[in-house]
Amino acid sequence: MRAAEAVTDALRELHTRFAGLRDGQLADYIPQLALAEPDAFALALVSMDGHRYSTGDDDAPFTMQSVSKPFVYALALSVLGLDEVGRWVNAEPSGEAFNAISLEPVTGRPDNAMVNAGAIITTALIPDTPDASGFGRILDCLSRFAGRQLDVDEQVYASESVTGDRNRALAYLIRSAGPLPVDPVAAVETYFRQCAVRVTTRDLAAMAATLAHGGVNPLTGVEVVPEPVAAQVLAVMATCGMYDASGEWLLRVGLPAKSGVSGGLIASGPARFGLATYSPLLDPTGTSVRGRAALGALSERLGLHLMHNPALAGSTVTLVTTADDLPSAQVGPRERVRRERVAVVAAQGALDFTAAERVLYALDEARPQETGAAVLDLRQVTDIDSVARAVLRSGLGRLVEGGVRTAVADPAGHLVLLPGAGEQDEVALRPFASREEAVAWCASGLAD
Repeated sequence: MRAAEAVTDALRELHTRFAGLRDGQLADYIPQLALAEPDAFALALVSMDGHRYSTGDDDAPFTMQSVSKPFVYALALSVLGLDEVGRWVNAEPSGEAFNAISLEPVTGRPDNAMVNAGAIITTALIPDTPDASGFGRILDCLSRFAGRQLDVDEQVYASESVTGDRNRALAYLIRSAGPLPVDPVAAVETYFRQCAVRVTTRDLAAMAATLAHGGVNPLTGVEVVPEPVAAQVLAVMATCGMYDASGEWLLRVGLPAKSGVSGGLIASGPARFGLATYSPLLDPTGTSVRGRAALGALSERLGLHLMHNPALAGSTVTLVTTADDLPSAQVGPRERVRRERVAVVAAQGALDFTAAERVLYALDEARPQETGAAVLDLRQVTDIDSVARAVLRSGLGRLVEGGVRTAVADPAGHLVLLPGAGEQDEVALRPFASREEAVAWCASGLAD
C-alpha cells in the first residue's frame, strides 16, 4: 500500500460525491457530442515532479474542443511573440459567452483568445512551413503538451464542420473588420480540426501541469513553450478562460482554468500541479457540471486557491534514503540488515498540500519493499497547515494499514494525531524526539 495514494483517495471521494449529479445537458448542437455517455466522469492530477493520480473514466477518449485554445495560444505566442499576437487578438475579459461576437469597435480585434472569435484568429496565425502545415504544427504542439502523440477524431471533426455555420459567420465578420490573416473558410476548418483532437483526462492533467511547470512537461522533461509564454497563457486563462463566469470562478476556485463543450475542464496551480476533469453534462455556460463542482470542492478541501501562499517549490524533501546509510552508533550485522529495510525521508520548511504530496511520494520511493518500515523526519519543519496535516495522516495511515511499521521524528508535535485515533495508530505514529530513536524503534520491530 502506497502512502501517496492518499491523493488518489481524495480524488475518489470527490468522484463518489459528485458522480450522482444529473444536472446539465449534452452539447447536442454538435451531433457527435450528443452521443457521449452522460455518466462518464473522471478526475486527474499531475504534480510538478511528474507524479500522476487519477480516478474514474480517466482513459476514456474525448475531444478537446475549447480546452485546446490556451495551448494553441501558447504556440502562437512562442512563434510570433506577445506584441505581434496582441495586434490581432486582445487580452481583455469579454463578459460574454464563448460564441459571442466580441470585437473591438475600431480595430475589430476579438476580446481574447479564449472566445471562439479570438481562437479562430489564433489558429490562423500559425503559418505553414516547408516541413509542416499549420495544423500539423498545432497537433505536434498539443502532443508535446500531453507527452504523447495525439490524433484527430474524424467523426467529430466532420460533425463540427457540418454544423459550424456560426463559427464561419464569425470568421467572415472578423475578415470584414480586417484582422483575419487567412481565408475565413480555411481558418475555420483548421479550427474545427484543432477542436476535434482526441485526449483523455490524464492527458489534459499533463497539459495543464506543463503550463503550471513553466512550459516544461513534467512527465517528459521537454520544454514545450518558454516560461514567459506559459505565464502569459495562465494569466489569460485566469481572467478569460471560463468566459462570462471567469470572475466567479477565480473568486471561488482561484485557479487559471479552461472548459470545453465535450466536458473537459483543466485548471493549473502555478509551480504546483495540473488538474483535469471530464464529464459531458454541461451547465448554461458550456462548463461540465460535475467537473466544476469537483474542482471547486477540491480547491476548498486542499487549499489550492491561487491567492493562498504555498510552500516554496523544491524546498520540501531534503533526504531520501534507508537507515543503514545514516550516520549512527556502531551496530551489528543483524541490526544493519534491519536498517536496510527502514526508509527515511526528511522534510523542511512550511508544508502545504503540494509539499505533503512530495513527502508521501518520497516515502513510497524510499521503501525497498512493500513491507518493512518508514520514518518521516519533521525536525526541520516549521509549520504544517491543516490540509497538509490531513494528507500526511492519511498517507501514513495507509502505510500502517499495509503492515509498514511507521514512525515520525516530530519533537515539535506538528503531526498531532486526530482525536479518537485508534490505539494501533497512536503506537505506530507516536512522535519521537530524534530521528535515531524513530529508526531504532522501527528496526526493533522487524523480523530478521
